[in-house]
Order: sequence, then structure tokens, then C-alpha cells
Amino acid sequence: MTDTTTPKSADETPVDPVDRVLAHADGRSGVRVFGSGQALGSAQALQDAATVAYGDGDGDQWDREDRAALRRVAGLSTELEDVTEVEYRQLRLENVVLVGVYAQGSHEDAENSLRELAALAETAGAVVLDGVLQRRPHPDPATYIGRGKAAELRDLVAAVGADTVIADTELASSQRRALEDVVKVKVIDRTTVILDIFSQHAKSREGKAQVELAQLEYLLPRLRGWGESMSRQAGGQVGAGGAGMGSRGPGETKIELDRRRIRTRMAQLRRQIRDFAPAREAKRAERKRHTIPSVAIAGYTNAGKSSLLNRLTSAGVLVENALFATLDATVRRAQAADGRVYTLTDTVGFVRNLPHQLVEAFRSTLEEVADADVIVHVVDGSHPDPAAQLATVRDVMADVGARSAREIVVFNKADLVDPDTRLVLRGLEPEAMFASSRTGEGIAELREAIEAALPLPAVEVRALVPYDRGDLVNAVHESGHIVSTSHEEGGTSVHAHVNPRLAAELAPYALA
Repeated sequence: MTDTTTPKSADETPVDPVDRVLAHADGRSGVRVFGSGQALGSAQALQDAATVAYGDGDGDQWDREDRAALRRVAGLSTELEDVTEVEYRQLRLENVVLVGVYAQGSHEDAENSLRELAALAETAGAVVLDGVLQRRPHPDPATYIGRGKAAELRDLVAAVGADTVIADTELASSQRRALEDVVKVKVIDRTTVILDIFSQHAKSREGKAQVELAQLEYLLPRLRGWGESMSRQAGGQVGAGGAGMGSRGPGETKIELDRRRIRTRMAQLRRQIRDFAPAREAKRAERKRHTIPSVAIAGYTNAGKSSLLNRLTSAGVLVENALFATLDATVRRAQAADGRVYTLTDTVGFVRNLPHQLVEAFRSTLEEVADADVIVHVVDGSHPDPAAQLATVRDVMADVGARSAREIVVFNKADLVDPDTRLVLRGLEPEAMFASSRTGEGIAELREAIEAALPLPAVEVRALVPYDRGDLVNAVHESGHIVSTSHEEGGTSVHAHVNPRLAAELAPYALA
């Protein structure tokens, strides 16, 4: 880290600037935190390639192969030398520079956030060349980092050959335009990157509709227009092709027309998402009618939720070392050791500063977490800041009304955690469990903990079921919790907890 004191420009508020340059391996001044295409240091958001493995427990990973099949490869060029007689467009990965602002005493959090932004950018398909952090009390309302630092950022962008700047926050439209005017390249923010990843990874009709709705909600207040010169209505005489009296004036400008179209499309998408709800609610109601307990796997993005689901159920759900690889909720059937059936649901991951547009758009999907009887909260045990992951996920779960469900905290990727770190994590969450989707460590214990946390059916019954009603005994095994069974002369003696519907069917055989 390099401390510098730079004279402030006339239009800047007094700041104590500390620039941290996330540099190449070419020896530029600053602390090397990550290089192009690879996360270095301890605070990485993506797992190291050497520790990523897809085992037999993950099932067939056809979706992962399909997703990677058309991925662009950096460094391969077929650029034409002579383009005078050929229509030619160049296709290349975006080269980006990251920029963030942090207040006094929060540089470590800002550093972790910037590394996470680097992982987000790489997941979206960009190459991260550099990154800078500036310390100031508050972001500049005009250019986010102040005009003096914006000029320095312009020089850095030109030096590394970047074509995009990504800010580690959600920029106002005026801030983005002002910063673009100074650095002379495209400027986007963290929210734009996350929305882009969601757009790439959504595959179901509902997921695509939710992402498009979030994108339009983000775009609507950021439209740009040029006033009356963009008017779509004009006056004039009827005979000359005009509309005559009453039509003269600026009329509807292009930006007004765009806003109206966006609002119309948003209304259509909301109706589509509402139309998906009955089928999902019908399935949920059917599970409730049969009192099938539900377990939701929630957690930070890339914490290993899908890998854990595959380990528990051999579901074959897509597993990838990328942020937001899973967007569509996946429900799988599982069976407890006592014969009870329950469901396991893989849900979309969370991230710090998750755009509120996405929380609202994906609320219907997040209902699976809110309605769950048990929540398996997966945390990346190898992450440098697990406490922030825990807090972020719990905040989002509280927003969707999942406070009352039983929570089981699991520190995943335990094979990457050393004994000292385990002690720290144990102090953070004394009741937490350690597991590894890669090696299978702790999976059996986790399965036992989930089964122990499943709620018992409401009605306790004692019945002697005739041998010709084996269907009732089978139903008790599937949807009830059996305390004891024995075979008597007159039938099967059952002591169990069952749902009210099954209790009514067993009533004729109840023991006094």
C-alpha cells in the first residue's frame, strides 16, 4: 500500500487520498492484489483452479459443458490486416479497470469488495487489468472520486489500454456521465455487472423474465434525452401533411416514448411472473397437504450450495466456479433414515450490495427460502470474511420473511480450512457444522442434523393396522415420523406422529 498526499483540485472537498493500485505483474508501483484473469492473495471471491473439482456426487454436468462451450478465449486473434473490402467488426473481451471509494478505517472491507468485483467482472466475461481505491469521507457527488482523481484514473486507463471502468457501487446517472466525460471510456457500476451476469445465466422462462424486469427497473431512471429536439410530434397545415390545429408543440419526446414503452414492458413482465406463481404454489400446497417438510439451501454466491445439494441427493445440478452460476430454484426429493420424505431446494446466491431490483424481481423465487421449514445456511469457510457473508445472507433472508425457520449454519469447503481458522469460525458460530462437498467430509453428519431438525407432524397416533391395510403403514413411513412399530397377531402396531389427514384414516384402528 502506498500513501501519497496529493494537492486537491479547486472543485474537490478536502480528502486524505490513499491509492491502492491493483497492478499487473510488471512491477508498477503499488500492492499486487490480483492479476489479469486470476485472483491472488487471501481475499479471493473465486476458488483457486487447483482446488476446484467436480466429483461423482455432482451427477451429469451437461449444463456446465454447454455453458462453457461458447466461451471466448483471450489471446487468440484472427484480426484482419486489410479491411478495406470486408465488412468487419472486431470481437474481443472487455479490458476493465476497477475503482472504489472507502472511508477511514474500512480499507480491508473495501479491498475485499474490490476483489469480489474483480471476480464478478471476470464471470461476466471481462479481463481485469487494474484497480484503484481512494480514501475519502464520502464519494464525490459529481464524479464519484473527484475531478483530480478522475484525471489520474484517465491516465491509468490510457496506460493499461482499458476500454471500460467499473465503479464498486451503484452510480447515479449524472456521476456516470461526468466520469465518462473525464476518463473518455465507458463507465459502468457494480449493479450493471451483476445484472449482466444474471442475464447470461438465466435459462428458465421465469428466470429470464425476472432478470429483464430487474434490468428495466435499473434502466428507467437512467435514460438520457435531448429535450424538444427529439420530439415525435409536429404541427403544420393539414394539406401539407401536418395534423392541423391543436397538434402544434413539442409533443412526446423520444425519452418520454422510451419511458412509456419500458413501463409497458415492465407491466407485461410482472403479469408473466404472476402467471408462473400458481403452478409453483400448487406444488407447494401439494407438499403441505402431504406435510412434506421442505429444506432450503441458502448462502453467499459461490459458497458451494449446488455442490452440497448434489452431495446430498446426487441431483446433477449445474456446478461451476463462477458467481451466480445458479439462478433458477431446483427442488429435489430426499428420504430420511426413518423413511420420511422431504425436499431440498437450491436457491440463488446472495452478494454484498445485492441490487434491490434483483431482490424484488426474484422475490417469487426467494419465497422458497421464506416458506422452508429448515434453512441450511452455507458459508464459504475459506473466504477471508465469513462474518460479512453471514450478515449479508441473513439480511436478505430477513427481507423475504425467513426469520422463523430453523437455521443450520454449514462452513463448506472445509478441506481448504486450516485448524487455526476452524477455531476462529467456531467462535463465530459455535453451533455451526463443517463440511466439504469436494471430499465428502461432514456430509453424513449434516444429513443427520437436517433430519433431526425436520418438524414432526402434528398428530400423535397409536394404532393397530390390519395386515390387509399395508398402504396405511407405508403412508406412515413416507409422511410420518415413526416412534415404534411391532407386528402383533391382529396387525401392525404403530406409534407415530402423522398429519391430520392420515390420522383420520388411522382413526378406525386407534388403540385406546
